[in-house]
Amino acid sequence: MTQPDTTTTNAPPGTAAKSAPHAEAPPHSRATLALTSVATAVALMTYTAPMVTLPDTAAALHTPLSAQAWLLNGTPLGLAALLLVAGSLADDYGRRRIFLAGTLALGLTTALGGLATSTWAFTLARIAQGAASAAILASSLGLLVTAFPTSRGRLHATGVWGAFVSGGIAAGPLVAGALPSWRVAYGVLGAAALAVAALGMGRLSESRAPRDGRPDILGALTFGLALVALVAALTLGRDGWLRAPVGLLLAATVVLLGLFVVVEQRVSKTPMIELSLLRHPRFLGSSAGGLFTGLAVIGLFSFLPALLQQTLGLSAMDTAWLFLLWSGVSFLVALQAKRLAGRVAPRRQLAAGFLLHAVGTLSMLGALGAGSWVRLLPGLILGGVGSGLLNAALPLLAVESVPAARAAMGSGAQQTFRYIGSCAGVALTIALATSSGGGLAHGANVAMVVSAGLAVVGAAAVTAARGRE
Repeated sequence: MTQPDTTTTNAPPGTAAKSAPHAEAPPHSRATLALTSVATAVALMTYTAPMVTLPDTAAALHTPLSAQAWLLNGTPLGLAALLLVAGSLADDYGRRRIFLAGTLALGLTTALGGLATSTWAFTLARIAQGAASAAILASSLGLLVTAFPTSRGRLHATGVWGAFVSGGIAAGPLVAGALPSWRVAYGVLGAAALAVAALGMGRLSESRAPRDGRPDILGALTFGLALVALVAALTLGRDGWLRAPVGLLLAATVVLLGLFVVVEQRVSKTPMIELSLLRHPRFLGSSAGGLFTGLAVIGLFSFLPALLQQTLGLSAMDTAWLFLLWSGVSFLVALQAKRLAGRVAPRRQLAAGFLLHAVGTLSMLGALGAGSWVRLLPGLILGGVGSGLLNAALPLLAVESVPAARAAMGSGAQQTFRYIGSCAGVALTIALATSSGGGLAHGANVAMVVSAGLAVVGAAAVTAARGRE
């Protein structure tokens, strides 16, 4: 049974601790917002850094084209596999504790990634970075819900946090492109995460909503293996979708997901996710929004920078500046989107964001084949506006879709679907772009059309979930 959410502050002895969710915001609410936002931005910077350094990283690690999806998919794989369990651990054992452990682990694993000398070592480091980022992302919204208990305060906090998601996505490629090498970039990002961990030790207040039982390790294991099987199937699919290994991996994905459902419903006393939530329209809308954001938006824009370098001959830094047009607009829109609250429901923002992405993506068709980066500009701006609306609406809908005491789990669930979509979307985009007989430019067009189609489906899905209320 869920117990009331409790919060302890770093108050002097003899000072009464404040409780959430009905107490006023703890005295360090601004520090909580600043630290969680910056840590989230650093996590997203480590996530997006390889987008512009992929050619150099693949060359240094001697990674063949068929395996480059793993270089990009390591972090989202770790995120998707552990976000749910991280959210549950944060609620049960302390959001501050999980947040600080995540930032410390992110710093160490990011630095280790910069020292990798093989594809597998780098991929394992990236998976570990994803696991650490899962702890940060899942606990951050839980900390914010406690620090900002009023609706107005929560709206402001989640809006700023969502903007920093876009900001981290924007800054990652710039930092990676500006520094002398991708290895140095990883060292800098690792140091930044360690600095946040050090600052957070004295400024964050603890909060938790414990349940009886142990962490759902079996659920995390079956879910994580299902994701590995799915990504492997999509990665191998570029060499032929009807081959036996692809079919076996997809079958293994289905079986493992079935086992995960059994574990969550019948075995675990404290499941990573309460599957009964899937009957609630708000939770369905949040989950669908996260899934199709990963599939349509993150999947395409994770590999697009590498496509620009290989087809237009742009340098890593030139690509980062061009990519900034999309991610920078996304950041600004997400920061201002909180003004829409009360007038536009989060799901309508999601639907609008998906449709803008679809229109922007379709407007970029043919640009790579024509060798013109100028033709990409309108699509990058439209796509940036759409992405900003998505990043602003998703965290608010995530915390509204579950009871306040399960805020970290709600955040973890929504972001899990986001990074499941990301893993599948990246692998699918690379498979479509590199397996086309017409070359990379033609393959990019195919990937863009598929991305636009998925975005339209995403808009329809979140709208349908709204209609069930």
